[in-house]
Amino acid sequence: MKALPVFEQGNHRWWILYDQDEHRVIDSNVYIMESADNGILFDPGGFEIFPQVFSAMVEVIQPSIIQSAFISHQDPDIASSLPLWNACNSKIKWHMPKLWEGFIRHYGALEADFAGIPDEGGDVLIGDKKLQFVPAHYLHASANFHAYDPAAKVYFSGDVGAALLPPGHDAWLDRRDTSGKAFDAHIQNAKYFHQRWMPSNDAKRDWCQRVSQLDIDFLCPQHGAIYAGDNVQRFLNWFDGLNVGIGISR
Repeated sequence: MKALPVFEQGNHRWWILYDQDEHRVIDSNVYIMESADNGILFDPGGFEIFPQVFSAMVEVIQPSIIQSAFISHQDPDIASSLPLWNACNSKIKWHMPKLWEGFIRHYGALEADFAGIPDEGGDVLIGDKKLQFVPAHYLHASANFHAYDPAAKVYFSGDVGAALLPPGHDAWLDRRDTSGKAFDAHIQNAKYFHQRWMPSNDAKRDWCQRVSQLDIDFLCPQHGAIYAGDNVQRFLNWFDGLNVGIGISR
């Protein structure tokens, strides 16, 4: 895996750790937010990729600054590495949907410090910056959250925005292309994923309406490439008009 900066302003930084190699499992992006020597992991990944994630992380930050982690939902590519991270640092506080706490404990580390997020969301202080937990229920899990950093204008979107890209893809959707052609080509790799994994058009429209009110420069999914600039609104418009939940219409 490779680490690249997403945002940097003084001691406030975001990193993406992403896989450029041939995929043995579905590729997963792991993000880190830093503020005032305090760090939080976002969807730290599965058991299988833990060594690669940890190796990429130590290239850019000291592991000791990681004091928190965020788990958007219960899937193994999101959270099955939890016991390994806990073995490295048992002081990490794990923020996750309250509904999924008992299920996520099946991955192990029963002694880990869990902080259940209520359905309505909430916020937490990372260093001197506020991070908001934004409800994204049924996109795709029944209890699901995203995270928004209003100071950096970074929105971690979990599986929303995900694209299944070939090995060797870039971490960013081409920011130099203002025509939208790069987006149009990229989004074909996201279409079936969203139609099949996202079950509810009502939940999708509700989320699009709420998130469109936020000031977002970087929309960061857990799979695929980051949307930046005009591509953020392009994605929101595309997703709002997409019919999802196609598994029950066949």
